[in-house]
Amino acid sequence: MIRTAAPCPNCSGGTLYATTVEMPYLLPGLGDFFSHAHFQVVVCANCGLTRLFADEEAVAKLPESKDWIRLDPAGG
Repeated sequence: MIRTAAPCPNCSGGTLYATTVEMPYLLPGLGDFFSHAHFQVVVCANCGLTRLFADEEAVAKLPESKDWIRLDPAGG
């Protein structure tokens, strides 16, 4: 599930670390009956910026999920 995350958008650093975690309450309705959706957590070793990336299966379920509302990119 490793995605291209470099360089860091905060400091332009290239020393990044990643792990995968399960956080069921942050991605409701996007997992399966027996498992929850996962995040890839990426941390910049230079500045500490931490980013969460939802796994590809969870992202694919967004358009059909009743738990998520699509936001208007124009903000209106």
